[in-house]
Amino acid sequence: MEPITLTTDRLLLRAYTPADADEVHRACQDPDIQRWIPVPVPYERQDAEEFVGRTVPEGWRTDTAYAFSVRPRAGGPLLGAINLHNPRAGGWEIGFYTVAEHRGRGYAVESARAAAHWAFTSLGCTRLEWRAGVGNTGSRAVAEKAGFTIEGTLRAADAFRGTVRDCWVGSLLPSDLGRPSPLPYVPSPPD
Repeated sequence: MEPITLTTDRLLLRAYTPADADEVHRACQDPDIQRWIPVPVPYERQDAEEFVGRTVPEGWRTDTAYAFSVRPRAGGPLLGAINLHNPRAGGWEIGFYTVAEHRGRGYAVESARAAAHWAFTSLGCTRLEWRAGVGNTGSRAVAEKAGFTIEGTLRAADAFRGTVRDCWVGSLLPSDLGRPSPLPYVPSPPD
């Protein structure tokens, strides 16, 4: 797929370009991003160049990952990142971060909702899944505010720097946003 741009009232979500490498490099120096996001540590300039110059375009080209930089709609600095990845059986996984100095302003929630709407309307997504390492309360708060239902803890489900760790998992369905699902959903009967 050719990269697309999404907008909200305040934000512009667009595919990264090579010109974004400096801002991505700076953002990924944040110890919190390095703690929770599987980026290389230390995060070198060449890692940012590889990400924006090769990884992102390859994801779009192969329809396996759609990475967006999050910026003010009127233009300005990198505020965060959102991406949809790991497509399987109609579902996608969502990931996000907010640049340290821009946290607490609702940018991640707003961009997650925009990406979810796009996934449900353009990708035929039947389930959007969020995962985060247990203890990543910031990510969990964003997921809950964006409408995700927290489903529980998956033991040893997060491969992370040569280990596995427990992770929280949540989901968002098209119906949670008032959208029709591309396939009928038949919930399990109560026990």
